[in-house]
Amino acid sequence: MHDIRLIRDDPAAFDAAMQKRGAQASSADLIALDARRREVLTEVQAGQARRNEASKAIGAAKAKKDEATAQALMAEVADLKARLPELEAEEARLGADLEAQLAALPNIPAADVPQGADEEDNQLVHERGTRPDLAFPAREHDAIGPALGLDFDTGVAIAGARFTLLRGPAARLARALGQFMLDRLTMLHGYEEVAPPLLVRDEAVYGTGQLPKFAEDLFRTTDGRWLIPTAEVSLTNIVREKILAEAELPLRFAALTPCFRSEAGAAGRDTRGYIRQHQFDKVEMVSIVTTDASEEEHERMTQAAEATLDALGLAYRRMKLCTGDMGFTAARTYDLEVWLPGQGRFREISSCSTCTDFQARRMNARYRPEGEKATRFVHTLNGSGLAVGRTLVAVLENYQREDGSVVVPEALRPYLGGLEVLTPR
Repeated sequence: MHDIRLIRDDPAAFDAAMQKRGAQASSADLIALDARRREVLTEVQAGQARRNEASKAIGAAKAKKDEATAQALMAEVADLKARLPELEAEEARLGADLEAQLAALPNIPAADVPQGADEEDNQLVHERGTRPDLAFPAREHDAIGPALGLDFDTGVAIAGARFTLLRGPAARLARALGQFMLDRLTMLHGYEEVAPPLLVRDEAVYGTGQLPKFAEDLFRTTDGRWLIPTAEVSLTNIVREKILAEAELPLRFAALTPCFRSEAGAAGRDTRGYIRQHQFDKVEMVSIVTTDASEEEHERMTQAAEATLDALGLAYRRMKLCTGDMGFTAARTYDLEVWLPGQGRFREISSCSTCTDFQARRMNARYRPEGEKATRFVHTLNGSGLAVGRTLVAVLENYQREDGSVVVPEALRPYLGGLEVLTPR
């Protein structure tokens, strides 16, 4: 959510930022709407003050037996009482219209974010790790997986397209990966483990920016709740409508949850395999920090996700997303892309974003700096640490052997009772 006062203060900068994001927005239209709202509000406040003043004057006139003045004042009060509800309704309508227009606009990109249309314009930051040197033609995960319990057919039979059933070795590997990731974040990187609700109210998904613009990407229950598309929604809303002491920050939360996405905008993409599902597990990181700490926190969070890939021995690269590929609420996003030898390319496995105060304004989440009376909006950050299903895909493809078995990365073996190899059935 944008602050209309900041738009009034520097409309040219706002217009330039929206143009960079490819958003259809005009500071002049927003400022004009806000000016009309404030004009009506001033009229409402003046009318309320005059109504109160005239009401008191009626009693004084009656005390003086000045019936003519009393009657004139009573007529004025009656007129104000009839007029004020119309003005108040108009002010509320203008305010709601302004909020709706502001809520539909994406966050302002950070100065270092490259301008571009799509993923082709993203910038490589660095590449890490060693790609496996397989002595045989690499197979994709959907060829390796079925013999290890990645049951696509049964998942579709039970729930429809983009659902998969995991059995035996695949199910154990997925569980091990989730626990491994969560343990690293909580034990090595200072995140607090959270088991959040998977169903949330409108206010929660509005606060993190999924509503109203991206409702079609979500699943909604018959009683009006939303299935979370990511634990970011639940974790970020922990501070909704709160005023925190500066000493309480930073807050760092991590959760392993199922996530649910309709993939409305992904028709025809990744219809094979386990890359793009309606239901998937993900370990999510969320940080709540002061305004001057978000830059450092963004790097810290991204490095935490990278460290998990390092521990698993997976080759990856960090990409800085351009304005056209960046999420709605983000001011800057780093994507981590893991190497998949079966596909012969890098695929996204984590996104780490700083949202500055964009989400905090929507949630009214603030903190009070030490020694100050005024409050400020917190800065929020979120990142995948990692997507469990895509990491499972990466393990299958990178650690595959010619006979269809898959070597278990050393870091995961304690989570699988010392098991060193997943053997096909």
